[in-house]
Amino acid sequence: MRSLEPPPLRALERLAIHPGLIVGVTCAGAFIGQLDASIVQLALPRLAEGFDVRVDAVRWVAIAYLLAFAASLAVSGRVSEMMGRKLPYLLGFALFTLASLLCGWAETLDQLVALRALQGVGGGLLGANSMTILMTAVPQDKRPHAIGWFTTAQAVGVSTGPIVGGFLLELLGWRWIFWAAVPFGLLAFVLGWLVLPRSRDEDVKRDETFDFAGAVLLVPAVGLGVLALTQVSVWPLASPAMLGSAAASLLFLVLFLRREKKTRWPVVDVELFRTRDFATGFVGVVMGYALLYGMLFLMSFAFVKGLDNRAHVAGLKLAIIPILLGLVALFAARLGAHFGARRVGIAGMALCLVAILGLVAIAFGPDRLVVRLVALALFGAGLGLFLAPNSHATIDAAPKAHASSAGGLVNLGRVLGSCIGVSAASSMLSWRLGLSGHDDRMGPAFVEAVAGSLFVLAAFALVAIVASLVSRQGGFTGR
Repeated sequence: MRSLEPPPLRALERLAIHPGLIVGVTCAGAFIGQLDASIVQLALPRLAEGFDVRVDAVRWVAIAYLLAFAASLAVSGRVSEMMGRKLPYLLGFALFTLASLLCGWAETLDQLVALRALQGVGGGLLGANSMTILMTAVPQDKRPHAIGWFTTAQAVGVSTGPIVGGFLLELLGWRWIFWAAVPFGLLAFVLGWLVLPRSRDEDVKRDETFDFAGAVLLVPAVGLGVLALTQVSVWPLASPAMLGSAAASLLFLVLFLRREKKTRWPVVDVELFRTRDFATGFVGVVMGYALLYGMLFLMSFAFVKGLDNRAHVAGLKLAIIPILLGLVALFAARLGAHFGARRVGIAGMALCLVAILGLVAIAFGPDRLVVRLVALALFGAGLGLFLAPNSHATIDAAPKAHASSAGGLVNLGRVLGSCIGVSAASSMLSWRLGLSGHDDRMGPAFVEAVAGSLFVLAAFALVAIVASLVSRQGGFTGR
């Protein structure tokens, strides 16, 4: 299968900066994925108007992508292990870019949802391979810095989405929020073709077979689980749809785990979770991204419905979080390598906790704009201190032979975290509004409901701190 992979351009391969170019291509994939996630969330109200449907129906534009991404991620990773990383990664760029182009031409909501699912499969191919390509291309001593750039690219994508999306929606219409990713996708595909090396023989497991039975069990286990998480704020907890999805997801998961323990070549190396540092690091990944997306969700409602900001103004304010996250992440992984990922991570989460409690206590009062923005900046900086060192330490805790599986699971943790963050935040907000009897009100009642809902994010931060404390100091590199 290796012969099918296009070789990199020899002139580029000889350059001393070639590893940096590889990091740049993987960062492009990270940027595109996060840009798409944040820009689409902002466009959902406009899509509801454009297709003349309820907001509950248009949410499937976001859900379809997450379902397809999460369900295809582990399977894509296993296929890539067997045939090489470059071709599936390039296919991911091609599929994501083509689906983005077609999404902008969709004439019905059903068409758009189906194309978003196709886009999610492309995202799964990118997510399954990006971290592994980065880890194998960069020397051990350079990896913390490379992962810092990778985390920064994600943060830039998240921060660019609300800003660019707000202006595109007002000036050109909703179709352009999908077309905005097309030039980036095309450029990344061409650069990937020219820059990425062929898969090394020792990294390709051609003599192994694919566990189709395991894949058949895993896809509905993950897909139905993500569906239940994303629908928490829509389906009542005791509804047949919620109970059925959760129960079916759990059943498929149990059957999958039993299958994986017996098969010779599993789809997912579940034995990784027996390693304490990997398991606690995975929990940290989930909680970190739950914090990020939960805060973006709650503060977008606080700015737009509580404080009556326009969409593009709210986007500029929200961008403070990922901008600070990205700036701090550039050097946070190196700090983790020097002082210990656990210490740096705990410091970062403590900063997040201070920012959350500061928002609840003082930042929603009158004339508190500066305090509010400072709290958001502290929150972003705290996440930057936590995410990059934790991601590096989590993958580093896995045995070398299992690094590719570890990278795929870390990306799955990011998806699960984003779902948990938005679901928990939206459910808490709906509950707080219901208690106050102001479900449809704007202004002070909405601000109070958002402030009360922030405590769920404080709980996420505490879980991440506990996970960091439980991990062993010796499990990380460079201590």
